[in-house]
Amino acid sequence: MYVILDVRQVGKMAENSRLALITLGSNNISCWGDAAETVQKAMLRLDMLAQTPANHSPIYATPAFPAGSGPDFANAATAFQTMLSAPELLAALHRIEGEAQRTRKKRWGPRTLDIDLIGLGDAVHPDRQTQRAWMDLAPQAQLQETPDQLILPHPRVQDRSFALVPLADVAPDWRHPVIGKTIQDMLEARPATERATVVPN
Repeated sequence: MYVILDVRQVGKMAENSRLALITLGSNNISCWGDAAETVQKAMLRLDMLAQTPANHSPIYATPAFPAGSGPDFANAATAFQTMLSAPELLAALHRIEGEAQRTRKKRWGPRTLDIDLIGLGDAVHPDRQTQRAWMDLAPQAQLQETPDQLILPHPRVQDRSFALVPLADVAPDWRHPVIGKTIQDMLEARPATERATVVPN
């Protein structure tokens, strides 16, 4: 059975969709295989959330963050158009993590799968003041405090080459709605030595 959409419906869908930016990481064996296999499988799951074909980065190998907290990670990024709200999309990402047997017993510990919602169009959640407060959190406080609500854009994206390198593959021109820099701008601002630690898997 075929569903025929009116051109106006298609246009309305396009108007209401936003670009979702998502990063994925694994440094532990899951029911789907090793870290790289787990990330690959998760990207296939993300395809089912996309309104248009998803754009996936290659998989990269990166040191665990913080340093010494576990085995190296397999990292990647995905970008796609979606009509899902931020809470709906986050819930879907948590379900995929659950399928890969993700547990949250220890912060910064090895994990089967970590999926982060980095941005959703130009959305700022819950508000600019709260987002900025988390973004400006002192480094020591970052290791101890976690928000109890969704913060968009992700407050640490501008600080992490392991996220920015794959994101630059899929959405280099996405502009951070609070600081006004593109993914490519933020990546180029990171130290060259840090960027060099993110290598093709």
